[in-house]
Amino acid sequence: MGAAMRRIHVGNALSAFGLGFTVPYLYVYVAQVRGLGAMTAGSVLAVFAVAALIVLPFAGRAIVRRGPLPVLLGALLTAAVGALSLGLAGSAVSVLLSAALLGAGQAVMQPALATMIVECSASETRSRAFATQFFLQNLGLGVGGLIGGHLVDATRVSSFTLLFAIEAAMFLLLVVVMATVRMPRAPRVGEAPALSARGSWKQLLGNRAMVQLCVLGFVMFFACYGQFESGLSAYGVEAAGISTSALGTALAANTAVIVVAQFAVLRFVERRKRSRVIAVVGLIWAVAWLVAGYAGLGHGSQEMATAAFVSTYALFGLGEALLSPTVAPLVADLAPTGMAGQYNSAFALVKQLALAVGPAVGGPMGAALHGPYVVTFLLFSLGITVLALRLGRRLTVAQDQPSAVRSRVVTRGGASVEPVSAEA
Repeated sequence: MGAAMRRIHVGNALSAFGLGFTVPYLYVYVAQVRGLGAMTAGSVLAVFAVAALIVLPFAGRAIVRRGPLPVLLGALLTAAVGALSLGLAGSAVSVLLSAALLGAGQAVMQPALATMIVECSASETRSRAFATQFFLQNLGLGVGGLIGGHLVDATRVSSFTLLFAIEAAMFLLLVVVMATVRMPRAPRVGEAPALSARGSWKQLLGNRAMVQLCVLGFVMFFACYGQFESGLSAYGVEAAGISTSALGTALAANTAVIVVAQFAVLRFVERRKRSRVIAVVGLIWAVAWLVAGYAGLGHGSQEMATAAFVSTYALFGLGEALLSPTVAPLVADLAPTGMAGQYNSAFALVKQLALAVGPAVGGPMGAALHGPYVVTFLLFSLGITVLALRLGRRLTVAQDQPSAVRSRVVTRGGASVEPVSAEA
């Protein structure tokens, strides 16, 4: 791992650590501590999604033309201003404006960091690089949330102001860290005949494999991430009688499985077709929804229902660990030279759409339509498997299984040459 990649991973950990301080307590802060009510608190979450949907189409073009580092630094400064102002905001208008700044900055960070990882890695190291990113993000979120929970006091506004100030400080510290990164020379669209914004999007939409991957990504984020803090938690409380402490345990189990399993599954992932790994994830999540169905509809004891519900989140974590070294490198390999930023931003846009629609659909269903809710998302999970296998037919060998191409090159180069182990 080179110096640039080490700094990028430190940046991922710092940003996740800062977010972990505030994300779990945002609703309580706006609705209760500031006394602005549930409607304003819900609007803040919607503003995060809307801000992301507005800025991401422009972010991809900016990354392609200017490079990911300047775009990342601008996003970090925007997020720092948003976090600090959110901690000081006392009215609904100021809270929503601050949330828009914070949401826009956070949204642009994702594709910018992903593009930096692409430019600082080779195809044989990219899966491990993205696995490390996902591992550090979850670790940072978990540690940040744990420390933030001990600092926060719902009776004192100043404790929340401190949390948002720490988050802003993390973003500013990240500016300092990332400003020292020396990125390798990468092609830019600006160095070739200029494409209009409409032309670059037309080129992306003409890539049938990328379009299929975006559809698959929407279903994945809708059926999993879009349900964590909305439909699935509502289903657990209403159908399975899960306590808030058990819900926290389930979320902790999800993070723990990711942290423990991430590198254990990496060798399995690197040696197999990416499309089939994603198909396996769909099957794992289908099992997770069956276990969730037992938790809420199985008429077992409360202890069994709680254990089943926690196991659901753990199974989702296993699927996430398989996806992190699979999907992001695939997006990078589908992108033409110099267009990684555009493709990363497009995929981040799809993710934000799914995260906006998922809670709106799953929340009411999970709270009131327990049986249909489980069946619906069980079918969505099986749909992931079907879509992944269809995507695999459109991918080249180099895109679907880079390890096979590397092994073939080594074999042709001479029997005495052995490929470098991923563990080296």
